[in-house]
Amino acid sequence: MKKLVLFACLVLASSPLMANTGVAFVHGTGHQTDAYHDYWKADFVDSVRQGLANPDNYVVINCDFTQYMWASGAAGCLATQLYNFITSKNIDDLVVITHSDGGNVMRWILSNPTWDSRYPTIINSIRWVDALAPSSLGTPLADAVMNGTVFEEAVGWLLGYQNDAVRQQQTSWMAYYNQYWLLGTSGRPALPVGFWDVVGTDVETAPWDPDSYCGGYALNVGLEITQAWLDSCSDGFLNCTSQSGAGTLWFKDVWETEGAEPLCHNQSRRKCFGLDVILRNDL
Repeated sequence: MKKLVLFACLVLASSPLMANTGVAFVHGTGHQTDAYHDYWKADFVDSVRQGLANPDNYVVINCDFTQYMWASGAAGCLATQLYNFITSKNIDDLVVITHSDGGNVMRWILSNPTWDSRYPTIINSIRWVDALAPSSLGTPLADAVMNGTVFEEAVGWLLGYQNDAVRQQQTSWMAYYNQYWLLGTSGRPALPVGFWDVVGTDVETAPWDPDSYCGGYALNVGLEITQAWLDSCSDGFLNCTSQSGAGTLWFKDVWETEGAEPLCHNQSRRKCFGLDVILRNDL
């Protein structure tokens, strides 16, 4: 409701011309070349973009998010693809949907407008960012992986082992970046656009429960295992405190999902429990 009121105020304050709205899907940790099929899945993207007046006004980002957020393959790549999308489609009202570490890369752009000449155009075009399970305060799992313990083998499939993006998501490293380089966390200036957090609160898996299979049963079971190293309120990869550590809490999964089902870290980028409809309506 707060988002709807905010957008209504923005519309009333703007020119009478209709906005040209678009949506960008920004993936999380990993080197993606076909995030439409491999990271988000086509049914999720295609469902969400139906909320646009022109459903073709969408872009699915493919970048190397195994790098530090400011690197050319990360923020540089993201800036290139967003800028080209905005300028080629004449987008003046962009909703960005991020997942996990994608939220950090997006926050880098929003927090450092003088870093790249394309950043101001991107920032000025964004209505708001819908941050699905953002790793704003990092995760203890990254600490464990970078320490090279036996735990690394248990969660390497989830994080991608010892790459720079995992190194960046260590809790102490994210505390440093949040204090000196990134906006939107407690005690820091606000981000220039809304950064709305969707928080996953639990992992539920049982072979007899159909809900456990949404997004892939094996992946969900893996997150059930890693949750043992996290707080009771977590999505199997991130504590709830990290997910709500920057910007504004939009909702915790069980507040809005069908059947009040929790969204594990894998399910928060999938067509699970009505998440796609929530995001579609948000457009």
